[in-house]
Amino acid sequence: MNLIGPRAFHTCPTRKVRPLPLRILVVSSETAAQQEERRAYSGAASHEIYAKALRRMRPDIDLANVSCVSPDPAGAGDLSRYSGVIFAGSPIQMHEDSAETRAAAAFMARVFSAGVPSFGSCAGMQIAAVAAGGATGPRKAGTEVAFARDITRAPEGEDHPLLAGRPATWAAPAMHSSVVTRLPPGARLLASNPDTPVEAVEIRHGTGLFWGVQYHPELSLREIAASLCHQGDEVIAQGLAQGPSEVRAMSDRLIALNDQPQRRDLAWQTGLTTEVTLFERRTVEIDNFLRALEAGG
Repeated sequence: MNLIGPRAFHTCPTRKVRPLPLRILVVSSETAAQQEERRAYSGAASHEIYAKALRRMRPDIDLANVSCVSPDPAGAGDLSRYSGVIFAGSPIQMHEDSAETRAAAAFMARVFSAGVPSFGSCAGMQIAAVAAGGATGPRKAGTEVAFARDITRAPEGEDHPLLAGRPATWAAPAMHSSVVTRLPPGARLLASNPDTPVEAVEIRHGTGLFWGVQYHPELSLREIAASLCHQGDEVIAQGLAQGPSEVRAMSDRLIALNDQPQRRDLAWQTGLTTEVTLFERRTVEIDNFLRALEAGG
């Protein structure tokens, strides 16, 4: 499958040309207040965390940023000048009608219309689903806390390039309370787990193509630990911990495992494998998207 399709270009076969660095637009759907709140407890807003991961994966990448929840995200300019667009996560609830959800869906519609390949994590996937005619709603089992477990390929995900390199079943960083409840026309379900009906998806809408995951391949274990502490009351309310000390103990293990991913004892205690503990394994889906952009030109 060629992600880029008609946007691919050809170079002279007798001359080797060094490919230009990818130019990626990273889209934030956090309000200014939400960005500041996240910086306060984790050190960076969601789009800044994404940019950090992308630069680690491709040091020469050319990144720009825009918010899709402002009334007029003029900073994006002509979307066709980007190799791809990546939507970061946020607390946005796309099943609620608000100025922010309307602005986010309208911006995603622009991306689809421009035919620029796009990717999104968590809320980014939900924004794409709603913009293409799908729906979202609260997750029946409550918040998926810290990690999405037992993610399994759907039949259409068996050979899909977004999931290339993943085992049959895996875990990934996650923290979300809403899910895609109805796929839009032109969507392909790629993966799910027992309590989250859509964990990975491809959406074709108009001339646009979107790949997305409900989980967070861009997040480090240290960032998950920060989110765990920030939402500690909810973790306890769900019965996942008996009190603040247990939340802190889990957070401390994750921080230690982030800094020492070779610690087999901590991996065993947290139930995590190298699919989560190693950066190059945790970010497989993002890397697959970038590779598809590079292959398409």
